[in-house]
Amino acid sequence: MRALDVSPLSAKLLNAVVRLVRLMDAPDEVPILAPLIKREIVYRLLQGAQSSRLRHIAMLNGRSHRITQALKWIRESFDQPLRIESLAEELGMSLSSFYYHFKAVTEMTPLQFQKQLQLQEARRLMLSEELDAATAGYRVGYNDASQFNREYKRLFGRPPMRDVERLREAVKESDRSQAD
Repeated sequence: MRALDVSPLSAKLLNAVVRLVRLMDAPDEVPILAPLIKREIVYRLLQGAQSSRLRHIAMLNGRSHRITQALKWIRESFDQPLRIESLAEELGMSLSSFYYHFKAVTEMTPLQFQKQLQLQEARRLMLSEELDAATAGYRVGYNDASQFNREYKRLFGRPPMRDVERLREAVKESDRSQAD
């Protein structure tokens, strides 16, 4: 079973997600309504096209929780060197078991996952903070600008600054079409 997939979003699921987000406007209702809406979202997901995928993840014999911990650690420290042996040991898993279950959940190796996070964050930094490619690459953990440029282009299809310019133009076009 593939780890990631996309399917159409049902109107009922979208409605529940929107209601959950709108609770941010009513913080006093969050403790009461958020658990109910989250439960509804899980119910709708289990009734949808991705239900078998969710059951598969839940049935990874408790290892999915450990992999979730690994994902959280990688997300929080994606700009640090990844020591896979130490991470597997900390989670109480052998190295081969860790790789196997990590790939079952993400369809990537831990290093590929970290690299994708780094490149996504660099893209965000260039867009939102208007950093140049070298600075963004350095901030996410790359010490070699040419390696950063190569890997960025491999993931996004264009060199960093050309990709960011294209994204900014797409946003401007979208804003103009919405204004019309």
